[in-house]
Amino acid sequence: MSDSAADEDSRRVYSPDDDHAFPDEKLNRVLEYIKADEEIAAYLEAQNINAVDRMRYNDHGTKHIEIVRNRALCLYDLLKVGNVDFNGARQQGLAEEDESVIIALAATLHDVGHVVHRDSHAYYSIPLAADILERVLPEFYDVAETVRMKGEILHAILCHHTAETPLTTEAGVIRVADALDMEHGRSRIPYESGGRGINTLSSQAISRVSLQQGDTTPVMVEIEMTNAAGVYQVDNLLKAKLKDSGLADQIRIVAVNTNENREQLVERIEL
Repeated sequence: MSDSAADEDSRRVYSPDDDHAFPDEKLNRVLEYIKADEEIAAYLEAQNINAVDRMRYNDHGTKHIEIVRNRALCLYDLLKVGNVDFNGARQQGLAEEDESVIIALAATLHDVGHVVHRDSHAYYSIPLAADILERVLPEFYDVAETVRMKGEILHAILCHHTAETPLTTEAGVIRVADALDMEHGRSRIPYESGGRGINTLSSQAISRVSLQQGDTTPVMVEIEMTNAAGVYQVDNLLKAKLKDSGLADQIRIVAVNTNENREQLVERIEL
């Protein structure tokens, strides 16, 4: 892989081998554990049945979770570089190394409620994720720490839903990262099945999303789109998630129309 390609991947994919702006040893052990966990793998596959097979909605399965977790950890890393305060673990008396674990586990389990129903899935995710966490967390934490970690992770899971307001920076990261899975591949199944709703068409218009250090904010999210339909993803969906996330002042969103073959109604928008 070339240096430029590796640099681009670092804006999109969390690599355990890279240097990070936070202690990552515990996170990397947790990631290794959960990626090999059969129950979690089964949930990530099963949760797509209601969303995709039955409702013909965008992907909410294994690939979505992988993207959200990567985006969440890359976002967290950039915010740490920018000295943004993370209050979730700290206010529970947990360590700095636990911030990233909260984020990784919340990203992994935030959509498990889809196995019950897509509607109100954030609320169904809470008891299902709690059962999984009661088994996983004791592998890395004592009883008191498990209780506190579980509470913070469940809070972040609940607050990825726009009806709930994040009270921690960790939860805000999950909320925003969930919206950053907006590239065209996510809408492949409904699009190929004839779905032409605005959510599907707008996803088809987004070609690439990357995160990098901003000049005026700790994070700049750069979104490349091929036509103006992508504006819906940016202005309606991402903007709704960013609002009340607690991170609106820390993240700059720049969307650029990269299609040079037709007249551009929208060339660039910023949030």
